[in-house]
Amino acid sequence: MDIKGLRKEYTSPVLTREMMAADPFDQFTAWFNEACAAALAEPNAMTLATVDAAGQPTLRTVLLKIFDRDGFVFFTNYRSRKARQIRENNRVALLFPWVGMARQVTITGRAEKISGIESGRYFASRPRSSQLGAWISRQSAVLSSRQLLLMELERMKAKFLKGEVPLPDFWGGYRVCPDSIEFWQGQTSRLHDRFLYSRADEGWTIKRLAP
Repeated sequence: MDIKGLRKEYTSPVLTREMMAADPFDQFTAWFNEACAAALAEPNAMTLATVDAAGQPTLRTVLLKIFDRDGFVFFTNYRSRKARQIRENNRVALLFPWVGMARQVTITGRAEKISGIESGRYFASRPRSSQLGAWISRQSAVLSSRQLLLMELERMKAKFLKGEVPLPDFWGGYRVCPDSIEFWQGQTSRLHDRFLYSRADEGWTIKRLAP
Protein backbone atom coordinates (compact mmCIF):
# COMPACT_ATOMS: atom_id res chain seq x y z
CA MET A 1 0.00 0.00 0.00
CA ASP A 2 1.31 3.43 -0.96
CA ILE A 3 0.59 5.58 2.11
CA LYS A 4 2.05 8.71 0.50
CA GLY A 5 -1.30 9.27 -1.19
CA LEU A 6 -3.33 9.11 2.01
CA ARG A 7 -4.47 12.67 2.61
CA LYS A 8 -7.60 14.62 3.33
CA GLU A 9 -8.40 18.18 2.30
CA TYR A 10 -9.88 19.96 5.30
CA THR A 11 -12.80 22.32 4.75
CA SER A 12 -13.32 23.78 8.22
CA PRO A 13 -14.57 27.35 8.66
CA VAL A 14 -11.66 29.76 9.13
CA LEU A 15 -10.86 30.67 12.75
CA THR A 16 -10.11 34.28 13.62
CA ARG A 17 -8.70 35.77 16.81
CA GLU A 18 -12.07 37.45 17.44
CA MET A 19 -13.78 34.04 17.44
CA MET A 20 -11.56 32.69 20.24
CA ALA A 21 -12.69 33.05 23.86
CA ALA A 22 -10.54 35.18 26.15
CA ASP A 23 -10.22 32.25 28.56
CA PRO A 24 -8.89 28.90 27.22
CA PHE A 25 -11.16 26.92 29.55
CA ASP A 26 -14.20 28.57 27.97
CA GLN A 27 -12.81 27.75 24.52
CA PHE A 28 -12.11 24.15 25.54
CA THR A 29 -15.61 23.78 26.98
CA ALA A 30 -17.15 24.99 23.71
CA TRP A 31 -15.06 22.63 21.58
CA PHE A 32 -15.55 19.70 23.97
CA ASN A 33 -19.32 20.18 23.88
CA GLU A 34 -19.22 20.31 20.08
CA ALA A 35 -17.16 17.09 20.00
CA CYS A 36 -19.77 15.39 22.20
CA ALA A 37 -22.63 16.72 20.05
CA ALA A 38 -20.88 15.39 16.94
CA ALA A 39 -21.00 11.90 18.48
CA LEU A 40 -17.25 11.38 18.13
CA ALA A 41 -16.01 8.12 19.61
CA GLU A 42 -14.93 8.84 23.20
CA PRO A 43 -14.44 12.61 22.90
CA ASN A 44 -12.89 12.57 26.40
CA ALA A 45 -10.06 10.28 25.27
CA MET A 46 -6.72 12.07 25.48
CA THR A 47 -3.10 11.11 24.89
CA LEU A 48 -0.96 11.62 27.99
CA ALA A 49 2.78 12.14 27.53
CA THR A 50 5.19 11.65 30.44
CA VAL A 51 8.99 11.51 30.62
CA ASP A 52 11.11 9.26 32.84
CA ALA A 53 14.28 10.20 34.71
CA ALA A 54 16.42 9.23 31.70
CA GLY A 55 14.45 11.54 29.39
CA GLN A 56 12.55 8.75 27.61
CA PRO A 57 9.00 9.88 26.74
CA THR A 58 6.03 7.54 26.99
CA LEU A 59 2.55 7.95 25.50
CA ARG A 60 -0.76 6.32 26.35
CA THR A 61 -4.47 7.11 26.03
CA VAL A 62 -6.39 7.95 29.20
CA LEU A 63 -9.87 9.36 29.78
CA LEU A 64 -10.63 12.88 30.95
CA LYS A 65 -13.08 12.60 33.84
CA ILE A 66 -13.18 16.11 35.33
CA PHE A 67 -12.21 19.52 34.00
CA ASP A 68 -12.61 23.01 35.35
CA ARG A 69 -10.50 26.14 35.66
CA ASP A 70 -8.09 24.27 37.94
CA GLY A 71 -7.18 21.78 35.22
CA PHE A 72 -7.86 18.41 33.60
CA VAL A 73 -8.26 15.27 35.75
CA PHE A 74 -7.64 11.61 34.94
CA PHE A 75 -7.46 8.58 37.24
CA THR A 76 -4.91 5.79 37.49
CA ASN A 77 -3.05 3.35 39.71
CA TYR A 78 -0.47 5.32 41.70
CA ARG A 79 1.97 2.41 41.25
CA SER A 80 1.74 2.45 37.45
CA ARG A 81 4.50 3.48 35.07
CA LYS A 82 2.82 6.80 34.35
CA ALA A 83 2.56 7.56 38.07
CA ARG A 84 6.20 6.65 38.61
CA GLN A 85 7.26 8.93 35.79
CA ILE A 86 5.11 11.77 37.12
CA ARG A 87 6.86 11.40 40.48
CA GLU A 88 10.20 11.73 38.69
CA ASN A 89 9.10 14.61 36.46
CA ASN A 90 5.63 16.11 36.78
CA ARG A 91 5.85 18.05 33.50
CA VAL A 92 3.34 16.39 31.16
CA ALA A 93 1.39 16.99 27.96
CA LEU A 94 -2.12 16.09 26.84
CA LEU A 95 -3.56 15.79 23.33
CA PHE A 96 -7.23 15.57 22.36
CA PRO A 97 -7.25 14.17 18.79
CA TRP A 98 -10.70 15.09 17.51
CA VAL A 99 -9.82 13.87 14.01
CA GLY A 100 -13.45 13.58 12.92
CA MET A 101 -13.81 17.34 13.30
CA ALA A 102 -10.34 18.23 11.97
CA ARG A 103 -9.49 19.59 15.41
CA GLN A 104 -7.01 18.92 18.16
CA VAL A 105 -6.20 20.50 21.50
CA THR A 106 -2.72 20.26 23.02
CA ILE A 107 -2.08 21.04 26.69
CA THR A 108 1.22 21.32 28.56
CA GLY A 109 1.58 21.72 32.30
CA ARG A 110 2.20 20.00 35.62
CA ALA A 111 0.45 16.90 36.98
CA GLU A 112 -0.49 16.96 40.66
CA LYS A 113 -2.34 14.40 42.78
CA ILE A 114 -5.87 15.39 43.69
CA SER A 115 -7.19 14.91 47.21
CA GLY A 116 -8.36 11.58 48.55
CA ILE A 117 -11.81 13.09 48.99
CA GLU A 118 -12.00 13.98 45.28
CA SER A 119 -10.72 10.54 44.27
CA GLY A 120 -13.17 8.82 46.61
CA ARG A 121 -16.09 10.81 45.24
CA TYR A 122 -15.27 9.77 41.68
CA PHE A 123 -14.50 6.16 42.65
CA ALA A 124 -17.93 5.86 44.26
CA SER A 125 -19.54 6.90 40.96
CA ARG A 126 -17.85 4.12 38.96
CA PRO A 127 -19.61 0.86 38.07
CA ARG A 128 -18.87 -1.89 40.58
CA SER A 129 -16.99 -3.88 37.93
CA SER A 130 -14.63 -0.94 37.38
CA GLN A 131 -14.14 -0.55 41.12
CA LEU A 132 -13.12 -4.20 41.38
CA GLY A 133 -10.86 -3.78 38.36
CA ALA A 134 -8.96 -1.02 40.15
CA TRP A 135 -8.24 -3.40 43.02
CA ILE A 136 -6.89 -6.30 40.97
CA SER A 137 -4.76 -4.60 38.32
CA ARG A 138 -1.11 -4.08 39.22
CA GLN A 139 -0.98 -1.62 36.34
CA SER A 140 2.13 -1.85 34.12
CA ALA A 141 3.48 -4.88 36.04
CA VAL A 142 4.38 -8.04 34.10
CA LEU A 143 1.46 -10.50 34.00
CA SER A 144 2.15 -14.17 33.28
CA SER A 145 -1.38 -14.96 32.11
CA ARG A 146 -4.85 -13.48 31.81
CA GLN A 147 -6.20 -16.38 33.84
CA LEU A 148 -4.41 -15.10 36.94
CA LEU A 149 -6.13 -11.77 36.46
CA LEU A 150 -9.54 -13.44 36.25
CA MET A 151 -8.81 -15.53 39.33
CA GLU A 152 -7.93 -12.38 41.25
CA LEU A 153 -11.18 -10.80 40.08
CA GLU A 154 -13.17 -13.69 41.54
CA ARG A 155 -11.26 -13.37 44.81
CA MET A 156 -12.07 -9.67 45.03
CA LYS A 157 -15.72 -10.33 44.22
CA ALA A 158 -15.84 -12.69 47.19
CA LYS A 159 -13.93 -10.29 49.44
CA PHE A 160 -16.29 -7.41 48.76
CA LEU A 161 -19.41 -9.51 48.35
CA LYS A 162 -21.30 -7.46 50.88
CA GLY A 163 -21.25 -3.69 51.06
CA GLU A 164 -19.48 -1.07 49.01
CA VAL A 165 -16.10 -1.49 47.34
CA PRO A 166 -13.68 0.87 49.13
CA LEU A 167 -11.24 3.19 47.41
CA PRO A 168 -7.79 1.52 47.14
CA ASP A 169 -5.04 3.55 48.78
CA PHE A 170 -2.94 3.08 45.62
CA TRP A 171 -5.51 4.52 43.20
CA GLY A 172 -6.65 8.06 42.50
CA GLY A 173 -6.56 11.10 40.28
CA TYR A 174 -4.07 13.55 38.84
CA ARG A 175 -4.94 17.07 37.81
CA VAL A 176 -2.96 18.56 34.92
CA CYS A 177 -2.61 22.27 35.68
CA PRO A 178 -1.94 23.90 32.30
CA ASP A 179 0.71 26.42 31.38
CA SER A 180 -0.34 26.43 27.73
CA ILE A 181 -3.32 25.25 25.68
CA GLU A 182 -3.21 25.18 21.87
CA PHE A 183 -6.27 24.90 19.64
CA TRP A 184 -5.69 23.54 16.12
CA GLN A 185 -8.19 23.38 13.29
CA GLY A 186 -7.44 21.91 9.89
CA GLN A 187 -7.77 24.15 6.83
CA THR A 188 -7.42 23.88 3.07
CA SER A 189 -3.95 23.75 1.51
CA ARG A 190 -2.60 22.75 4.94
CA LEU A 191 -2.87 26.39 6.08
CA HIS A 192 -4.24 25.30 9.44
CA ASP A 193 -5.46 27.67 12.14
CA ARG A 194 -3.55 27.48 15.43
CA PHE A 195 -4.07 29.60 18.53
CA LEU A 196 -1.83 29.25 21.55
CA TYR A 197 -2.94 30.37 25.01
CA SER A 198 -0.03 30.87 27.43
CA ARG A 199 -0.42 31.57 31.12
CA ALA A 200 0.61 35.09 32.12
CA ASP A 201 0.73 36.97 35.42
CA GLU A 202 -2.83 38.21 35.09
CA GLY A 203 -4.59 35.71 32.88
CA TRP A 204 -3.65 34.37 29.46
CA THR A 205 -1.97 35.64 26.31
CA ILE A 206 -3.24 34.46 22.92
CA LYS A 207 -1.07 34.17 19.82
CA ARG A 208 -1.74 32.83 16.35
CA LEU A 209 0.88 30.30 15.25
CA ALA A 210 1.99 29.45 11.73
CA PRO A 211 0.70 26.09 10.53
